[in-house]
Amino acid sequence: MDRPLKDKAVLVAGGSSGIGAATALAAAEAGAQVTIASRRVPDGALAGFAHIPLDVTDEDGVAAALAQAGPFDHVAFTVGHVARQAVRGSRVAQVRDGFDLKFWGAYRIAAHARIVEGGSLTLVSGAYAVRPAKGHVLAACANIAVEGLAKSLALEFAPTRVNCVSPGLVDTPLWSGMDDARKRAMFEQAANALPAGHVGTGADIAAIILLCMTNPMLTGSVLLADGGHVLV
Repeated sequence: MDRPLKDKAVLVAGGSSGIGAATALAAAEAGAQVTIASRRVPDGALAGFAHIPLDVTDEDGVAAALAQAGPFDHVAFTVGHVARQAVRGSRVAQVRDGFDLKFWGAYRIAAHARIVEGGSLTLVSGAYAVRPAKGHVLAACANIAVEGLAKSLALEFAPTRVNCVSPGLVDTPLWSGMDDARKRAMFEQAANALPAGHVGTGADIAAIILLCMTNPMLTGSVLLADGGHVLV
């Protein structure tokens, strides 16, 4: 069995659910020694993983926790959902938290995670960076900023490789608050509208994050995984 991350140390920030959890499981299956950094203690299939309690909005806490952890061969930052919010009628204080979590959280992890020379850092943005949508101005801006961070860090951190994965619609626990029938209908409608005919899963995105970890030619790249959404 091919185990491309055999004996590699991998840190997944935000690895207790969603894309992060899928990434942690995929990395472990590929042979890695995985550590999850998150506010929530991992449970279920993740219960046996090493865990660092971490709030990525707390810079002192991030610095202190990561000074004692690692070094890691590969780090993935999967934290951050920016809620829908119209610009008019809102105040900066109402929307700042989403940007702080997604962009500044990635920045703090990049600044403080100890990564071996020649290892990798993979960030996660989102397809709104390429195809904005009404009501998602902040998400577009945060995703664009994360992608700019990845490209810039690919130069600053070289030969450590830095990349970004940009998902479209993904079926994760983010949607768990929605009625099941309504969610199924939404995903079916979305899949029918996509050239790929498929709404992403956490495992789909995790596979691309592992590609970023293991392919030595990838750095400064933004890998769009949206089923062709930006084309239609």
